[in-house]
Amino acid sequence: MKKNSAPDKEFSEVCNFSNSKNKIVVSRGNPFAKLMIVGEAPGAKEQELGEPFVGRSGKLLDKLLQNAGIDISLDVYFCNVVKCRPPKNRRPTKTEIQENLPWLYQQIKLVNPEIILLVGATALQAILKNKSPISILRGKWINWDGRLVMPIFHPAYLLRNQSKEEGSPMSLTKLDFLKIKEKIDTLK
Repeated sequence: MKKNSAPDKEFSEVCNFSNSKNKIVVSRGNPFAKLMIVGEAPGAKEQELGEPFVGRSGKLLDKLLQNAGIDISLDVYFCNVVKCRPPKNRRPTKTEIQENLPWLYQQIKLVNPEIILLVGATALQAILKNKSPISILRGKWINWDGRLVMPIFHPAYLLRNQSKEEGSPMSLTKLDFLKIKEKIDTLK
């Protein structure tokens, strides 16, 4: 991790609170979990409820975790690279990502997970600094800062590509979650 101390900027600076609707979305789940799931940024439902992965994508993610036998209340800590919803739900800018990374690094330090799932290309690029397509890296274990990291397809992508045929993004993601469950079990 590049920065282990508390972030220098206040969230009010990072999240641009001139827009009073912008709400900080920090986390949900077990802060002692072995598995951390890192997404891109909050969506509308996440901003409304103040928790990451609680909209349609989050419901699918929860279902995938549960179907693999992963207990979302005990085994998982959810967060995002960017802690506030970007305007019009656009992808976060490089500046927004850089301004939020110290907060994410601090979360990683405090939770101290053994496994980190990088959900989607933004999380992959922010943490691993790798611009390879997620379709090439998904489902592969990567050692990062002494932790096991696996990029996976974003549930929003799976919602747009709902085929369940063998080799489809959904079927590959289900296999990824079985690998993740197996790895969690070996850590217990």
